[in-house]
Amino acid sequence: MATRSPTATDAPAEGGIDAGLRVFAGYHMRRAMAAIQKDLNATLAPFGLRMVPFSVLVTIADNPGLRPSQLAGALAMERSNLAPVLEGLARDGLILREPAAGDRRAKALSPSPEGARLATRARTAVEAHDARMTGHVDPDMRQRLIRILNEIEARGQRDG
Repeated sequence: MATRSPTATDAPAEGGIDAGLRVFAGYHMRRAMAAIQKDLNATLAPFGLRMVPFSVLVTIADNPGLRPSQLAGALAMERSNLAPVLEGLARDGLILREPAAGDRRAKALSPSPEGARLATRARTAVEAHDARMTGHVDPDMRQRLIRILNEIEARGQRDG
């Protein structure tokens, strides 16, 4: 597959002071992510959550007994960045940290009953957010976008 360098002709016709950046796919991804994150944070605010704690809580709710190292790997997070998120969720009574079966030194993460209920309610709101942000996109194109983003992520993991 041939690659080409971005050119100024790839910039939007209207130009703008960021026209020199609009030739880069990563710049568009960052801008799209900023829009998504803004809407997502507004969606999650009534639940007292933000994007990362929501992701952590839902992943724990979907996988009770998960260890922090497994969770960090699944969410592509450094364990040092995950620790304060887990501390906050535990302090709020949303997750439980108990000795893991077979290795009492390790912790197994599970949602508390309140955390499981919150994860379900917040997930429903995030589904509406996702529909709001991508509902105008043809479903086949949306699936293609997800495949492309997965390919970019995989390349970054492989080459990074």
